[in-house]
Amino acid sequence: MKNKYMPTAISLYINYFVHGMGVLILAQNMGALGSQWGTDDAGVAIVISSLGIGRLLVLFVSGALSDKFGRKPFVYLGMLTYIAFFVGILFSPSIAVAYFFGILAGIANSFMDSGTYPALMESFPESPGTANVIIKAFISAGQFALPLIVGLLISTGAWYGWSFVIAIAIFVANAIYLFNKPFPDQKGKAVNEEAELEEVQTVAAKPVKKVKFAVEGLCFILYGYISQATFYLVSQWLTKYGSEVAGMGDTASRALISYYSIGSLLCVFITSALVKKMFKPIQFLVIYTFISFVSLLILWLFPTPLVCMIGAFVIGFSAAGGVMQLGLTVMSEMFPAGKGTVTGIFYTAGSIASFTIPLITGQMSKTSVANIMLFDVGIALVGFLLAIIIYVRYNKVFSK
Repeated sequence: MKNKYMPTAISLYINYFVHGMGVLILAQNMGALGSQWGTDDAGVAIVISSLGIGRLLVLFVSGALSDKFGRKPFVYLGMLTYIAFFVGILFSPSIAVAYFFGILAGIANSFMDSGTYPALMESFPESPGTANVIIKAFISAGQFALPLIVGLLISTGAWYGWSFVIAIAIFVANAIYLFNKPFPDQKGKAVNEEAELEEVQTVAAKPVKKVKFAVEGLCFILYGYISQATFYLVSQWLTKYGSEVAGMGDTASRALISYYSIGSLLCVFITSALVKKMFKPIQFLVIYTFISFVSLLILWLFPTPLVCMIGAFVIGFSAAGGVMQLGLTVMSEMFPAGKGTVTGIFYTAGSIASFTIPLITGQMSKTSVANIMLFDVGIALVGFLLAIIIYVRYNKVFSK
């Protein structure tokens, strides 16, 4: 039967297409924004870090308020706050003002998440995981489209701000479209909670033993930081790396993010299919983290245009195609009694990465963009070692 909430879901997904653009829009316009604010790449990176702060500020509170006041108000609040970010950045005369609006973008992301994820799970109670995974696909689509838009604007000598105006226009049109669309009441939530309780009881029936938060919990917190840091660093600096280290032209270097997004998009669908049929999330955790480390190492050792293009796709596939979500899935399996708390802890670690990584790499950019990629190689190596520890501990916990 046709789901009456499908038009609502389409609108919610469109919001994340724009969010995918928003994640990259400061980095893709780094030169123009630096000139507007009278700063260099490091200064723009400081503003990028503000998005992580904004997300941290309301990460826990927005979810609780969404449970109390409903999903639709928080979806709209997220859209309006995001529009304020796009408009504010265009008219910001300095880093200080831009930093404030960057914080708004992080807050907007948390607002949208707190309204969208529950709404999708309540709209599709029989397949909530798939409904949420599709969000990642739309984010990747937005990250694919933005570099092409910015590249076209630069090649035609057009104003850089049109990329912001396009994002604003999509949000406005989508807000009008969504206005009279139905949202599920939270009866679906009770169904989900019953299923979740049954799942917890099933998992608890397994020999869950030797689980120590000081060991496994700490590893997962660090992995939450590392997994976010690995792909966030690449998404912000790959274009600069292509132009300044690999000697690629402006359009070609911007296209690297599009290759990266294609890899991410492809991984979403492949992984979701294989996890259901053949493999466990823990296996992908180790494999994808290893591939990320190797591909980043090759990208740093051999910075040629061809290696950058292939590397961008592979890194997008392995590091940005859902490995962070897989990490959360495994953590929830090992700590089944507190999934809400686990989710908050895991994504808080990721938000800290979104704040600290731009600050660190911004300073590194003053000496060498190549060193930024080497730094990411080190981060990915730590992530691989953490994944091995988690894999070993997982097998011990669930051994017969």
